[in-house]
Amino acid sequence: MTYQFVIIGGGVHGCATAWQLAEAGADVLLLEAREVASGASGGFGRRGVRANRRDLRELPLMRAAYRIWPTLDRRLGAATGYQRTGGMFLIEQETTGTRGGLVAAHTHAAVQRRLGVPTEVLDRDGVLAREPGVSESVRAALYCPLDGTADHTATTRAFADAARGRGAVIAEHSPVTAVERSGDRVTAVRTARGERHEVGEALLVLNNAGAADLLRTQFDVELPVWRILPQALRLTPRSTPPLTHLVGHDHRSLSLKPLPDGAVMVSGGWRGRWDADSGRGRTVEENVRGNMRAAAEVYADLADAELDLADASRPESCSADEIPVIDRIPGTANALVGTGWTGHGFAIAPAVAESLAFWARTGARPDNLAPFSFARF
Repeated sequence: MTYQFVIIGGGVHGCATAWQLAEAGADVLLLEAREVASGASGGFGRRGVRANRRDLRELPLMRAAYRIWPTLDRRLGAATGYQRTGGMFLIEQETTGTRGGLVAAHTHAAVQRRLGVPTEVLDRDGVLAREPGVSESVRAALYCPLDGTADHTATTRAFADAARGRGAVIAEHSPVTAVERSGDRVTAVRTARGERHEVGEALLVLNNAGAADLLRTQFDVELPVWRILPQALRLTPRSTPPLTHLVGHDHRSLSLKPLPDGAVMVSGGWRGRWDADSGRGRTVEENVRGNMRAAAEVYADLADAELDLADASRPESCSADEIPVIDRIPGTANALVGTGWTGHGFAIAPAVAESLAFWARTGARPDNLAPFSFARF
């Protein structure tokens, strides 16, 4: 059977793009090797919907995402768990490297405001007024009132269900094993189930951690990305939940998100390790304890919190300059790729999908995707 658009990957970017294309009346097939939201777009807890201290090249997408997120529940007909909590980027040191610390805070705030992201610098009293549980060492914060969190698993599944509701076909347990081409055009894909699907207009490779292998084997293209295993912890404080905002940190490897049931999700740069025997990522005890220690150093009420869950089983793709690769696959006229989200692709996913769907339908690359081309490498 022929579909106008074939998408590889059932994470948030693949499902959101399938929905956008189906909304526009297109015939869409999405192929997922396992189940929808089984990779980095799934799992427990929440993800940040954050503009604060993002790479400046991503802020146009984040501005668009700010517009989209508040209406997604209604448009998708399902709950995404989105909450506009406000986001704080805590600062303890006068200087942190060349880009951080209190000396840089006002400049970061001014630049973000100029790029359409409301931002202010809070002094110690301003921080305590919003987050009274922070440690004495916190001196200031960058505050973005429009930042927040959402349930990434629920959001991904909501996009998938809404895409199905608009006529998209989502085939799970259908890993792609071969891509057929005629000249510079992709003409069909084959799956491990022996199925062959013809591509009428465009192929979109959005399978995140699997994109690099697919492009290497099927297109002879080396992506400047690699896989990591992000670690996420769920802690239950023994007293009142100590925080209400999405919280990041200027120099500590730390990200904190309040969960609806009073627990706290803790992450922020700590990694798991690949276990070849089980074929999945595993947590590293030293890193679990290190992440918990970093959280307790900033919020004392987390020092005696109970560790409910530690997970590092969901691979993520990282790029050489820490922003995604979103471009036409070299050597093709009708194939696009999006990968290398580097742990912060969820927030911008609704805006990326909007732009990718436009590109796939019209052949014209939107200006807000230009910074993510292969040409920068």
